[in-house]
Amino acid sequence: MNYKLILILTLVGLAVLFIIQNIAAVEIQFLFWSIQMSRSLLIFSLLAIGVIIGWFLHGYLKYRKDKSNKSI
Repeated sequence: MNYKLILILTLVGLAVLFIIQNIAAVEIQFLFWSIQMSRSLLIFSLLAIGVIIGWFLHGYLKYRKDKSNKSI
């Protein structure tokens, strides 16, 4: 059997299990804002924001390194 398919199905199954176990609503308060969302959606959103920030930071640092190497 295809190992990629088994790996993908396992990861999807774990993601579904995670979502089912963390369905409880939590309230988030920040300054003047207050919002309620499921815990799994909150964790996924924070993960996505962290990945995007890391991606941009990596690109910026690589750009600075390349720019400094060209000026030498």
